Amino acid sequence: MKRLYRSTRDKKLAGICGGLGEYLEADSNVIRLIFILLFFITSFVPVGLTYIVAWIILPEDTMRKKEPKETSKAKPAEKPKEKPQKRSPKK
Repeated sequence: MKRLYRSTRDKKLAGICGGLGEYLEADSNVIRLIFILLFFITSFVPVGLTYIVAWIILPEDTMRKKEPKETSKAKPAEKPKEKPQKRSPKK
């Protein structure tokens, strides 16, 4: 049986839309857009209150570990260390 959790991997604010996306096997960004549209259409209160209640009631998905975010920037190449120059003894 599938369970509804707050997502820890696809999270912007509380993970509600990410969890719904995983549960419904849908793109969480589409769900976020629907939430935003409903948020403005319904004068903030119903959808905002539902989001806050879901934030409190739904448990976080602790069974799955967070996947590390991939960085698109490559690490800069390290410069080879220069050997210290020998100083001639003072006379």
